[in-house]
Amino acid sequence: MSMKLNCQIGFTLAEVLITLGIIGVLAALTLPNLIADYRASVVETRLKKFYSVMNQAILHSVNENGEVENWSFFIEETPDDGGVYINKSDISDLSFQKYLAPYLKVIEKKELTDGDGQKRILYYFSDGSAFAYQATQNREVVFFPKNAEKCLKLPKNESFGVCAFCFQFYPISNNKDWKYLYNKGMEAYFYLWDGDEQTLYSNAYYGCKEGNGNYCTAIIYINGWKVPDNYPKRISF
Repeated sequence: MSMKLNCQIGFTLAEVLITLGIIGVLAALTLPNLIADYRASVVETRLKKFYSVMNQAILHSVNENGEVENWSFFIEETPDDGGVYINKSDISDLSFQKYLAPYLKVIEKKELTDGDGQKRILYYFSDGSAFAYQATQNREVVFFPKNAEKCLKLPKNESFGVCAFCFQFYPISNNKDWKYLYNKGMEAYFYLWDGDEQTLYSNAYYGCKEGNGNYCTAIIYINGWKVPDNYPKRISF
């Protein structure tokens, strides 16, 4: 006599739900770290690339136009009768078009209004990153690794070191305040830096943690274009 066994191998609904719940918990724990790592990687790669292509453009321009100290490039801040600094985006653009644009692959130029109501001009690269000069002078260059228009609308203390990163190109002043920029190309923001790495975090005005975030780029630069583990901002696009 033979017996026929009718066995079904599978999971109960409760087991499936428990498994899905575990997967969901693991995803919730790991996904934020994966996103943070991705954003940091984008920033690291594009900051390094921007630094390189801008300095190559400066060198090409020197070969064509002579030494930087003889350029009519730099636009200084000028207040109006009420003491408000005049927007000089258009004048900065003229300098850029003459001295640097011919040596850069800028695919698009847009005029926008930033979070302070100032006119700004964004210059886009093919990878989606962009940069803009400050509204009132062109010593400072702000780089946006991604989603520049969204970032430009944010206040400085919310965007610098998060989605916007500050550079400077001002090699013509031998004043001690500019000593880390004198006779150099475009560099990370080092104005008034005292040489102490901790100051890049703690400076009350420019610090990445305690100030407005201008020094955040310098922290990444000093770390070999890598976002350090103790980076005080949460990078977001």
